[in-house]
Amino acid sequence: MTRVLIARQDNLGDVLLAGPCIRAVAAHAAHVTLLTGPHGRAAGELLPGVDDLITWRAPWIDPEPPPVTAADPGAFVELVKARTFDQALILTSSHQSPLPLALLLRLAGVPWIGAVSEDHPGSLLDLRHRVDGDPPEPVRMLSLAEAAGFTLPPDDHGALALRRPLPSAARLTGGGRYVVVHPGASVPARQPSAEWSHRVVRALAADGHRVLVTGSPSELPLTQAVAGRSAVHLGGRTSLAELASVLSGAQVVVAPDTGPAHLAAAAGTPVVSLFAPVVPAARWAPYGVPVAVLGDQHARCRDSRARVCPVPGHPCLDAVDPADVCRAVTELALPGFVPRSEVQHQAG
Repeated sequence: MTRVLIARQDNLGDVLLAGPCIRAVAAHAAHVTLLTGPHGRAAGELLPGVDDLITWRAPWIDPEPPPVTAADPGAFVELVKARTFDQALILTSSHQSPLPLALLLRLAGVPWIGAVSEDHPGSLLDLRHRVDGDPPEPVRMLSLAEAAGFTLPPDDHGALALRRPLPSAARLTGGGRYVVVHPGASVPARQPSAEWSHRVVRALAADGHRVLVTGSPSELPLTQAVAGRSAVHLGGRTSLAELASVLSGAQVVVAPDTGPAHLAAAAGTPVVSLFAPVVPAARWAPYGVPVAVLGDQHARCRDSRARVCPVPGHPCLDAVDPADVCRAVTELALPGFVPRSEVQHQAG
């Protein structure tokens, strides 16, 4: 059996979506090391099948790339060389190239490397995998593992998953049922306004739901404004593992296109996805759980990959009626409810 390096070096949501691919490799390899960037490491620590992690900031992928120096990639090459990997799979989004990392792994002596690549790889890749169509991102990554000879065990559901047990969140959530609203996103164009999210919280509370608002320490002004007096404010109070536990216990999670939406899906919780169409929902919506996608998927920003909303008033999200959110939450919270499709509700 082999020692395999799997790379996914961007944000925590991207790392969580790599879960099925990682489990497929882990089912056949002796040891799996996950290479992440600093923004995704905490997610990697929650994934089944990962034996250990390496973290390195890739200047061609990181959203805040460091300057390129000779010393930094040289140190990375030496680190990989000391691990003596037999194989490497490089996971990237469709707009990212695997070839810079493949070059460094070749310099580190990795004898076999596979990746999805549109560019001619020369001698950098042993497996240049092509993906037909535009499948969901977890399926796209899993297809690379399968092309390399790694398949999921028959009893693996192929959805996202987390290591269990998660830490107890009882001190944070209290007793009884609840709905989580996670209003923030790392990309501003994918996040509704604080005013709109606060209206949603008030509407859910008026509908009889106990609402918990979550967010990172850097999002405290946002989460405080959204929670107001209508919700329990948990902004800045959880580690990623504790947040996963909070999301796991929720009836439904309401969130934009952001890592915690994928964390909720990995925890097995239905998601109302407030999805700005700057990237396609069919590829990036929460995967493997009941999902209601809300937002105008034909807005002018469609497929633009914009980081800041180019349309005044952010209508693709802020024009969604909070009553539609309440309706979607009620439907997804029903025992045994199965939506018509994973991308089903489209408002606007």
